[in-house]
Amino acid sequence: AIIRITAGAGGTEAMDWAGILERMYLRFFEKHGYEVELIEHSTGEEAGIKTAVYEVYGPEMYGHLKSEHGVHRLVRLSPFNADNLRQTSFSLVEVLPILDSEDDLKIDEKDLRIDTYHAGGHGGQSVNTTNSAIRITHLPTNTVVAIQNERSQLQNREKAMEILRGKLLKMQQDQQAESINQLRAGESASWGQQIRNYVMQPYKLVKDTRTKYEETDVDSVLDGKIDNFIDAYLESLVGQK
Repeated sequence: AIIRITAGAGGTEAMDWAGILERMYLRFFEKHGYEVELIEHSTGEEAGIKTAVYEVYGPEMYGHLKSEHGVHRLVRLSPFNADNLRQTSFSLVEVLPILDSEDDLKIDEKDLRIDTYHAGGHGGQSVNTTNSAIRITHLPTNTVVAIQNERSQLQNREKAMEILRGKLLKMQQDQQAESINQLRAGESASWGQQIRNYVMQPYKLVKDTRTKYEETDVDSVLDGKIDNFIDAYLESLVGQK
């Protein structure tokens, strides 16, 4: 599966929250012995991350992880806030399937716009001087995937296409469309789809908005103990059937 974490609006606090979620998932993968490959990583200026993309390999990985797809909301007294006020932050977690072959999802080349640009490094220095960063737009659905890191342009293009295929397949499943030609524009995991709340103050609680499953030990959840949330979600799917 591909897992992509993106910080919401809200500056340093939001980026720190995205970084906390990234650590939570990496701890979860580590505990289960899953193989993880970093695809892209963009660090926040002061703390946390702007975005991170990983590929995770393990049995039934996508089916297991899709419970995490959606918006994760944090409420806490922000350490980055001079008045130490309670602040709410959001991060978007996308979980996308990895297709075994390109034949699993045919994308018409004429539906794609491919832009290359200089990859920008952390703190303004250039990652490299070639146009290795790539942005692919699927025009009919306005779905955009951008990848920049030290790889070659060809490798970045391959990774971007892999993520784009995963996104379109996920949209196809969500919209119950027979083919990608029937897809409606718009992200399938938009910022409106809030799935889990993590509250640090005035009380401690992690609650899933879909299954209503909750735990009060926020620290252990953020240390990667999310199995019960995943199980509750999978059980709820069985119940729906």
